[in-house]
Amino acid sequence: MKMAFNSPGRKRLVASLGIVLATIYMAFAARALVASWLGGRVTIKSLQWAARLDPANADFRDHLGRYYDLVVRDPATAIGYYRAAVQLNPHAARYWFDLASAYQVLGDTKSQTWSLEHAIEADAMTPDVAWEAGNLYLVQGDNEKALREFRVVMANDTSLADTAIQFCWRIDPDVDGLLRDVVPPNGDAYVAFLSLLQVKQETAGTFKVWDALIGSGQPFELRRAQEYFQYLILHKEVDEAALVWQQAAERFGLAGYLPNPANLVVNPLFNQEVINGGLGWHYEKQSGVTLTLDPGDFHAGRRSLLIAFDGPGITDAGIYQYIPVQPDTTYHFSGYYKNGELEGAGGPHFTIQDVYSQAVYYESEELKEGEFWKSVDGEFTTGPDCKLIVLHVRRVPEGSPMRGKLWIDDFRLVRKKS
Repeated sequence: MKMAFNSPGRKRLVASLGIVLATIYMAFAARALVASWLGGRVTIKSLQWAARLDPANADFRDHLGRYYDLVVRDPATAIGYYRAAVQLNPHAARYWFDLASAYQVLGDTKSQTWSLEHAIEADAMTPDVAWEAGNLYLVQGDNEKALREFRVVMANDTSLADTAIQFCWRIDPDVDGLLRDVVPPNGDAYVAFLSLLQVKQETAGTFKVWDALIGSGQPFELRRAQEYFQYLILHKEVDEAALVWQQAAERFGLAGYLPNPANLVVNPLFNQEVINGGLGWHYEKQSGVTLTLDPGDFHAGRRSLLIAFDGPGITDAGIYQYIPVQPDTTYHFSGYYKNGELEGAGGPHFTIQDVYSQAVYYESEELKEGEFWKSVDGEFTTGPDCKLIVLHVRRVPEGSPMRGKLWIDDFRLVRKKS
């Protein structure tokens, strides 16, 4: 049966129904708007009115709980509101955490654990949730669950990896156990663990973490390898440092920065960039010294290193390179230089020293009177404990002002045949 709406009475009926429905809708909308406005005001009356006007809104119940918990310092009353919030919306981990915190203040460990487990169930893989859970489990003394949550943090939030691994080490300072059960196969987590062990001077442990990092194939920054290399050098772990640099060079495509039997000096012609790390050239800013790669003047290759001196108290040019060697072994060294009117008492020298004992194995003649490219060379034998030498440009004697330019290039260091 069809109903006709073209009669005046029926038209008025439909219009009246529309007005009623619109009025009801506007009333609900206004009520929600007022509730929202009241809920944004941090007073007990406004929060209570907001909850009455919008009884299905879990946020208002949680806000009331926070008010009693944090302002009134009444966690027992707060728990009632928190429980109302989780009943209205059990999928919000934040409400469960608020409830767990209130139970913690009251010393109700069983209820706190129950709330924590619901929070994790609501949002298991979000790092913020895992972070809160890990800290609360840590306070409870439940180390196994705390470690589990910190693993989630390290796997999902790189910004928290450093702090999370510190907590894990405090709970269980066992490198093997943490690598096996806690640290995720994640480059940032491994790097954070490696950095922590360096601070703790746990050198043997760093070997294991580095191996795990390399074996994982996970990405990391070159500077991390350079920092670890420097740490190993400082701790006289020369063999391990050389291995670390070899692995880093393979990972980052730096094969040209590895020594070879034909020449132990890396980047001897300065054709490659000076990366300031590993077994390549290092540089440190020295007062009165400027270092520049010069493509306009060189002995071989495509450019040389120009060292400009202008100032007092110069002791070192600030350019140097670590070179692994064998003990009780004879080596032949050569290098080229050119200068431009060097002035001052005491000139620069090519110097080769033991990194640790500071014993000088080779020192060239003074690098002066070289209007054209000039070579220096010589032989030396390492000491019985020597495994690492450093090649640098040293000023002897030091102290007085010096001005002028020095170009250096085309270095070579080889083991002398028996």
